[in-house]
Amino acid sequence: MIDEPVFTYPCRTPLLRVVGTDQDEFLFSENAWFYYCPDVLSAMSYRKVNYEDVDQVSSAMHFLSDPLETEQVGVTVARCDPGWNSQPHDHADNEHEEVYVLIEGEATVIIDDEPVEMETGDALWIPPESTRQIRNGDHESAFVLVSAPGIADEEREDGDWLLSGFAG
Repeated sequence: MIDEPVFTYPCRTPLLRVVGTDQDEFLFSENAWFYYCPDVLSAMSYRKVNYEDVDQVSSAMHFLSDPLETEQVGVTVARCDPGWNSQPHDHADNEHEEVYVLIEGEATVIIDDEPVEMETGDALWIPPESTRQIRNGDHESAFVLVSAPGIADEEREDGDWLLSGFAG
């Protein structure tokens, strides 16, 4: 049974709840909440994915941009086994800056041949032209890697935003 609207968003049809059970149940799908509309259901403005459901690349990287269908940001979760090293790389060709956030463990990130020691909670900004490489130590570590074009680069000439990924 459909009850009164639970909440609304501007310019959106109210989300309705189904009542008559022990707990209210909202209309939803696996990856998105839906608004009830008499003629059509429309997806809410977010997407959700669990990184563990995304195929691992280079024995560490879970690229989330494709399953999340991002347009202006690249997001990767890197679960680094003991002794794992990424390939040295830069993003000079696509002008993407990156932020590496270490969410578990300790690791070293080499930036232009300079080792930067990181521990849980550290965040590191890396400009596009700098060469970077993750070097993991004796214990597992985990990073969230975020990549985006420079703010001044509002639109590329060809209209596409390139995400070449994080070299593993």
